[in-house]
Amino acid sequence: MVQPIILEKLEQLSESLQTEVLHYIEFLSERYPKTNSDLIEPRAKRGGLGSLKGQIWMSDDFDAPLEDMQEYM
Repeated sequence: MVQPIILEKLEQLSESLQTEVLHYIEFLSERYPKTNSDLIEPRAKRGGLGSLKGQIWMSDDFDAPLEDMQEYM
């Protein structure tokens, strides 16, 4: 899907800019895994819904107006 658009835009660039694009592609290829599945961590590894229950708290006056903002209200 994206490849034809990339090729079309690449053909519009000068040869020196095409070389820069090639260098960037090589950089990305070395830096990131070969497949998208390697980039996405499975949900089970991340903990899932409710995994932080009891570890996060919110102040009782969280929704109360701030003193600094009273002159604007």
